[in-house]
Amino acid sequence: MEIFTITCILAITFLAYVIGSFPTGYVLVKAIKGVDIREVGSGSTGATNVKRVLGMKAFIFVMLFDGFKGVLPVMGAKYLEVKFSLLPEYHILPVLVAIAIITGHSKSVFLGFKGGKSVASGVGTIIGLYWPVGLITAATWGVLTYFTKIVSISSIVAVILTPVWMFVFKQPVSFIVYCALGAAYIVYLHRENIKRLLSGTENKIRN
Repeated sequence: MEIFTITCILAITFLAYVIGSFPTGYVLVKAIKGVDIREVGSGSTGATNVKRVLGMKAFIFVMLFDGFKGVLPVMGAKYLEVKFSLLPEYHILPVLVAIAIITGHSKSVFLGFKGGKSVASGVGTIIGLYWPVGLITAATWGVLTYFTKIVSISSIVAVILTPVWMFVFKQPVSFIVYCALGAAYIVYLHRENIKRLLSGTENKIRN
């Protein structure tokens, strides 16, 4: 592998991590209410916790913004890997960028390596990799959230199904592996939610 190729892949991946690290929820809540979102509710910077402070409109804004934070870098990586011949046959760059995005969101360099649970940004990366699976995942999340009223359940189920959908649609092995590992990581980030679900104390998004 040429030095140029390695350098480009590492630089783009690092940039993706920085982009993923941008703490949308933290910045919004701090700007509007002067409150540190990490000291509210679950302590997450994600959309669900933002809703506790700023309401539904802020929830939707943060969710969409974090989603695009995943979509655009991955789409950019897919373009760059072909344009500069960065091992396009293996689809390595967009997967590395996707990993960097969800890692940055949950372990933000701007917040002492803390953050959200990477659901919206994770779904965004999947839309960037292969949009039909991304849209199916988003729709699954939406339907489950509507009926269960519990975001953590819909998030966990939706992401667990992503490697299955990637396999069904005959996508590259690297995409399937990313979805499987990403789902495992997001489920791990929801470990406290799972405890509350089992005890029947998990919060609902609406009554």
